[in-house]
Amino acid sequence: MNTKILALTGLFLLLLANSSLACTNFLVTKGASVDGSTMITYAADSHIRYGELYFRPAHHWPKGSVVTIYDRGTAKPLAQIPQIAYTYQTIGFMNEHQLAIGESTFDGRSVLRDSTGLIDYGSLMFLALQRAKTAREAIKVIADLVEEHGYASTGESFSIGDPNEVWIMELIGKGTKMVNDRKTGRNINANKGAVWVAIRIPDGYISAHANHARITSFTLSDGNTSITNKQWDKLNSPDLNTIYSHDVIDFARIMGFYQGTDDAFSFSDVYAPIEFGAARFCELRVWSVFNRFTDEMDQYWDYATGKNLQSGRMPLYVKPNRKISVHDLMMAKRDYLQGTELDMTLDVGAGPFAKPYRWRPLTWKVDDSTYFHERVTVTQQTGFSFIAQMRSWLPDPIGGINWFGVDDAGTTVYVPFYCGINRVPPSWAEGNGDMVQYSDDAAFWVFNRVAHFTYLFYNRVIGDVSKKQSQLEQKFMDYTPAIDAAATLLWKSDTALAKQFLTDYSVNMAETTVKEWKELGDFLLVKYLDGNVKQEKDGRFLRNPWGYPLPPAHPGYSKDFLEQIPAETGDRFIYR
Repeated sequence: MNTKILALTGLFLLLLANSSLACTNFLVTKGASVDGSTMITYAADSHIRYGELYFRPAHHWPKGSVVTIYDRGTAKPLAQIPQIAYTYQTIGFMNEHQLAIGESTFDGRSVLRDSTGLIDYGSLMFLALQRAKTAREAIKVIADLVEEHGYASTGESFSIGDPNEVWIMELIGKGTKMVNDRKTGRNINANKGAVWVAIRIPDGYISAHANHARITSFTLSDGNTSITNKQWDKLNSPDLNTIYSHDVIDFARIMGFYQGTDDAFSFSDVYAPIEFGAARFCELRVWSVFNRFTDEMDQYWDYATGKNLQSGRMPLYVKPNRKISVHDLMMAKRDYLQGTELDMTLDVGAGPFAKPYRWRPLTWKVDDSTYFHERVTVTQQTGFSFIAQMRSWLPDPIGGINWFGVDDAGTTVYVPFYCGINRVPPSWAEGNGDMVQYSDDAAFWVFNRVAHFTYLFYNRVIGDVSKKQSQLEQKFMDYTPAIDAAATLLWKSDTALAKQFLTDYSVNMAETTVKEWKELGDFLLVKYLDGNVKQEKDGRFLRNPWGYPLPPAHPGYSKDFLEQIPAETGDRFIYR
């Protein structure tokens, strides 16, 4: 590997180590799910992202209204653009029509960052949800917005799902090329906009993306199964599988990124060339979720781990070996490469309590060599995550469920929020605390308290956490058919009452979860105080006949860890 490639790889590792925009998304089509749902997942992994459930009611806007665009990573105001006459209700990243959107950021070629762009990736998501009913409409909204106002972020992969389809859309800016506009006399960016490709995941298949562009080659426009953004009149063609910006290939040639034929063009390889870090930190997360649901991933191990980047890219989508449930996706969000040689609980970084977490930075140097920790799906710095479940056979307010959790997916509880609800409980709502303002009754802080205690003695405590987590999530999944049926019955006679019923249910379950999680935190503190383990049965601590606590156990450290001490210190700690 030459010096230039080494430098680029080191820069890529550094960028990833400090990136706050590291997210993992899964996509499931109707034919791949146990009940005919479509599903997408999203994890907002960030060291500064606060976990709260956004809520925006539907609204009629006066003529001349504007919407302020804020940068998702800094909250800096970017611009004001015209508002449309009517916007749909949204709860989190799902709207009242069961449209849901997730994302993961990739850097791509740095020269393509547009310093004049006005719309960032977060605003594209919010605006698309407020303005579109279907995944296809959302793709058009996103494409039109960046074409009109310019794109302000780095590369982005979007998961976009509605009750019938799921799409992956990948987009990157076109850089900054300032020229004088003869009509106005002002300097403008001749490269304003973005290049992009959107592909519909075939029914019966699943897909995933995790901070690296995954779309390679695609079908070129034939006016039926594939169109460009100059053919929006064919957007609703039932056979449509691919949509792309008309200049996605020509622009690459103009920039000198690509000189091959149209048929051989690969979006990912041209606009975000693969490097070791992109494989090991990003593609390996995709490999791991695919590996949960298929039997054919061994052939991509060397590629995904960065051992051999020329051994063959993973497919954009795979056919699972079984139907996938909401619960399956909950567990996939908690993946740390279990069952592989890279299981995060097994290497030295796991410490004496087999912890599948590594504190940042992700990379570090010793002498002249750069080392790294694994970057897996479950991670401590998740602000919030969700599983959006869309069900075409139910009215939209009942069919869409945002299974939402705050903080680390490994220690969160996914609570069902129906997309037709008309309010969010205070403990989950925006404005109840933030990343530097503690709030005792905010779900985010309640879950963080339990998570941080779990990190201290992970392999002891996680059993109690998982037990309670499973009880609550299973209860919600067991309740769902009955709640659906009751809401559907109400819907037939009184739609407003049906929405109120769903609101009461979602709010009550969410508030109950926070209450029970607070109680769990208290229980864990008592049980594991000072590194001991108090005796208990069915959640009740045991006492002797005179009311005094029974002596606690002193589990100490594992045999492997104790053997490391003399291996590293010689006879320093020999008892003489």
